[in-house]
Amino acid sequence: MPRRAKRSRPSLVQPLTFSPFARSVAVIANASSSKRDFHELISPAGAAGVEDERESVDQTGGNENKIKQAPTYNETIKDDADEEISESESSDEDTFDGTVQVDFAFFDPKESDFHGVKLLLQNYLGDKQWDLSGFVDLILGQPTVGSVVKAEDAEDDGIFSVVTALNVNRYKDHKCIGQLKEYLTENCQDEGRMSDLTSLLAERTKDVGLLVSQHVANLPPQLLPPLYEGLFNEVLWATEDEPTEELRNCFKFKTYLMTTKIYKLKSSSGKRKHSADDEIDIVFTKPEDEVFYELCSWFFSFPLTTAHLTPPELKNYRPMGLVMAIKAEKVPTFQQKLKSLIDES
Repeated sequence: MPRRAKRSRPSLVQPLTFSPFARSVAVIANASSSKRDFHELISPAGAAGVEDERESVDQTGGNENKIKQAPTYNETIKDDADEEISESESSDEDTFDGTVQVDFAFFDPKESDFHGVKLLLQNYLGDKQWDLSGFVDLILGQPTVGSVVKAEDAEDDGIFSVVTALNVNRYKDHKCIGQLKEYLTENCQDEGRMSDLTSLLAERTKDVGLLVSQHVANLPPQLLPPLYEGLFNEVLWATEDEPTEELRNCFKFKTYLMTTKIYKLKSSSGKRKHSADDEIDIVFTKPEDEVFYELCSWFFSFPLTTAHLTPPELKNYRPMGLVMAIKAEKVPTFQQKLKSLIDES
């Protein structure tokens, strides 16, 4: 029987705001990827503990449908419409006060998640025309490693987040992976980084995990530590539990490669990595990207072409693609720093 997913509950704190400037723009920096139009996130409510389990198996009609025993987060979402409620209306006990309670849970990806995951990843490679449907199929076809976040007991299959790690060599013959490699090499203009990138995508490709992570703009950041803990635990378990040695070896990653989106100050040279000015030079659209950036072995950035307009608050910034390589041995440090970043925010 498959191992059950063990995930610890983080402290529920106020929503994260990544960096000083990003405090005013975090909610809108990636708003185009949201399937549901959630508004300003306010004080998360507490939730009960979760049992120390890895996963349960629900058998329906002979098919196993794994449901991960993730923490359930009861979040208070404030709707902008509450600003329009008059003072007299707000005093009425039966009047909607503009807040919505949402319970989030983690699940294994499955076929019915196709459209929700595709919507989240629609700008994964900017405006490049590529086999996104095939890429989503790879994600959904690997249920033992990877998670999607949904509203618990929701009537639809709206996806709020997806995280997974795909072995680049395992899927090298798929059209979408070939197109992704082309996209990365075409946008790498630094000779030194090109050598590093080529090494990962060619000679060392069997040891490389493509880390895919995308969320709606205002996903409660308290979900991130257990979400990543679950992912990296599943990678470890896959090296022990997959049915063949070939598959077990597919998850023995030595390096994670990822591509994401940032906003960079137009006057910034972009050559500094860990200077004190980074907080005003770069706006990260996902909090974990800031930690990956700090820990990565190397990175390169490039102008990102996208059909979506830059928010007014970011008029002095330009959207950029950011590619990073992170050694697998840095994962424990990443998890500690991510938790600290959120707990202290």
